[in-house]
Amino acid sequence: MKALVAIKRVVDYNIQVRVKADGSDVDIDGVKMGVNPFDENAIEEAIRLKEKGIVTEIVAVTIGTATHQDVLRHALAMGVDRATLVETQDSLAPLAVAKVLKSIVEREQPSLILLGKQAIDDDAGQTGQMLAALLKLPQATFASEITIADQQATVVREVDGGTQTLSVPLPAVITADLRLNDPRYVKLPNLMMARKKPIETIALDSLNLSLTHSVKQLSVAAPPERPAGIMVKDVNELLSKLRTHQGIIA
Repeated sequence: MKALVAIKRVVDYNIQVRVKADGSDVDIDGVKMGVNPFDENAIEEAIRLKEKGIVTEIVAVTIGTATHQDVLRHALAMGVDRATLVETQDSLAPLAVAKVLKSIVEREQPSLILLGKQAIDDDAGQTGQMLAALLKLPQATFASEITIADQQATVVREVDGGTQTLSVPLPAVITADLRLNDPRYVKLPNLMMARKKPIETIALDSLNLSLTHSVKQLSVAAPPERPAGIMVKDVNELLSKLRTHQGIIA
């Protein structure tokens, strides 16, 4: 069984981003980048399935410029077998990303397609669902547990009321939640070896896709600063403040 894992390069989750002076976007010049955390859970799950003998080959794919090879090499260092970069200078919306991934899936013919449930930069959480719809494949989102047997994937997913268990036939699209696993620590020797491994590069234009940009980003602004808190000496003063200043209680 082949597994394909789609990953995205995002600003490191420990970094607090700043908005550009012109409000056009966030400023990522010189900022530390890395694998989207949810996608790292997807990579880890594919590797664990391979260690169990269920998956025989893992292919990682990302979309972006040549600088995006760093997240592919991280995936290779974790244990992915092959890596593919769909090279483009454009920033693609979720639907366009799904169309690109559909083309790669049709080329690779995996039995299992894994993605993170969302990316921490835009928090859209749409690509996996759109990909499944384009491929006309079953999907299971927000997976916190995956079991594969007899060409079926049993997925435990978190919903508002608790958890839900689904069974979907393979091939299928599954999106990973953070609770799915704890990604392994990548050792320096593995990273060094990953630097020597080949990465297949495919020009986006060569896929002959019609990618229309139906969403336009107008501006980006930082959230308003929260007002400073106040100290009160006792409960009576607290209640008085809530009544007179906040209007929380009558």
